[in-house]
Amino acid sequence: MSVQVVSAAAAAKVPDVELKDLSPSEAEPQLGLSTAAVGAMAPPAGGGDPQIQFADQKQEFNKRPTKIGRRSLSRSISQSSTDSYSSAASYTDSSDDETSPRDKQQKNSKGSSDFCVKNIKQAEFGRREIEIAEQEMPALMALRKRAQGEKPLAGAKIVGCTHITAQTAVLMETLGALGAQCRWAACNIYSTLNEVAAALAESGFPVFAWKGESEDDFWWCIDRCVNVEGWQPNMILDDGGDLTHWIYKKYPNMFKKIKGIVEESVTGVHRLYQLSKAGKLCVPAMNVNDSVTKQKFDNLYCCRESILDGLKRTTDMMFGGKQVVVCGYGEVGKGCCAALKAMGSIVYVTEIDPICALQACMDGFRLVKLNEVIRQVDIVITCTGNKNVVTREHLDRMKNSCIVCNMGHSNTEIDVASLRTPELTWERVRSQVDHVIWPDGKRIILLAEGRLLNLSCSTVPTFVLSITATTQALALIELYNAPEGRYKQDVYLLPKKMDEYVASLHLPTFDAHLTELTDEQAKYLGLNKNGPFKPNYYRY
Repeated sequence: MSVQVVSAAAAAKVPDVELKDLSPSEAEPQLGLSTAAVGAMAPPAGGGDPQIQFADQKQEFNKRPTKIGRRSLSRSISQSSTDSYSSAASYTDSSDDETSPRDKQQKNSKGSSDFCVKNIKQAEFGRREIEIAEQEMPALMALRKRAQGEKPLAGAKIVGCTHITAQTAVLMETLGALGAQCRWAACNIYSTLNEVAAALAESGFPVFAWKGESEDDFWWCIDRCVNVEGWQPNMILDDGGDLTHWIYKKYPNMFKKIKGIVEESVTGVHRLYQLSKAGKLCVPAMNVNDSVTKQKFDNLYCCRESILDGLKRTTDMMFGGKQVVVCGYGEVGKGCCAALKAMGSIVYVTEIDPICALQACMDGFRLVKLNEVIRQVDIVITCTGNKNVVTREHLDRMKNSCIVCNMGHSNTEIDVASLRTPELTWERVRSQVDHVIWPDGKRIILLAEGRLLNLSCSTVPTFVLSITATTQALALIELYNAPEGRYKQDVYLLPKKMDEYVASLHLPTFDAHLTELTDEQAKYLGLNKNGPFKPNYYRY
């Protein structure tokens, strides 16, 4: 079985961007997992220079910043997850202790203090949430049961930077059950569930994350995961590319022992392609984002449900008859549009890609330029992965009480920085909801300061995250156990067989029964009866 390779040459369409500004923001075939998760994969061509240089940007962690200092307008490293213009406490319930976790001395019941969470005493509540999530994550639980005896990740030291939720906790505990040691930080300053982080810390996982981190806190947490005496990672699991970027910048020698990177976001994959194009990707990388199971299920079906949840929780609005413009008609945009249309909203779409644009038209949506409808729409939703999709000019022209939010990975799609001017007044309405008021009294409703709406303001369906998490686990197993030389310093797509295996693990939940090919049918189609059933170029 061959693996589809995305080489530096294939990334030729990626725009040239200086590496110091990389952010664009957004099977079991047979479970012989110790040698390979999904069977033999053909080695790709390609290589890269292990040397990389970033602009020298010093970051001091020894000096604790003042509260005002945490409102820094600095964009010193990456805009992916950290641009913050308000205090760390602003998105924490007023009843919470406002003392920074970095100022607290906490220990779990085993006496360990190798973690930094909001409140370790919340661990019991977090454990209950994790147990609920386990019921909706059948594939991970099956993988944990089937591979636990073999320990395919024995000796793996995984450093991760993802959203820290109950679903992530199930993934981390599965990796631990398969033999891995893990250290974890959050990829988004608002998406961490404090009680879940506490439960993980109580279980012995070094977790450094809490809801409402400042920019300085964000990078400090990542550094605490990476820079620890007597422990060095040999695998990276990233969501957005900030962890990979930090190691490249601060600890490039670590890549001598790192076997591979698994990346799950559009933003992070884009950054990996930039490194590959420049010949500066030091290790093999798996592009989980473009796997079929991630694109179709996490991006499409997950956003189809979570967009409504996020908007309802923050605004209590009714969708029927509302005019909505969705910027971008990729898988995330498709999910958002389908949900809003089903609720009776009038939906417009903006798009740069003629193929996606034609899909939007054929699905019954009117394709427009943002300028054409910006004065009349009630809701603006961005999901492009680009920057400055909604500019200050657009914001100035919006109608009173227009809701503005982002469903992309990072907060560069809406030009929030342009709203931090003396003539505009910011008024906190509730957690994650701000009124931005113009001198004439007009106001817009900005959600999560332009960050990822669903994970900042609500939750996402656990079952869908089970699909993505299982794909991540199998990609880690494959890269960690691959013989030397199978993978070069390049970016790879997951093999079709692995996607099919992940899907098959979730079918029993629906009491679904797959039809099996006869020998005659398999011969007629030129297929193996056990798959893969589609060529790599097939579009689902």
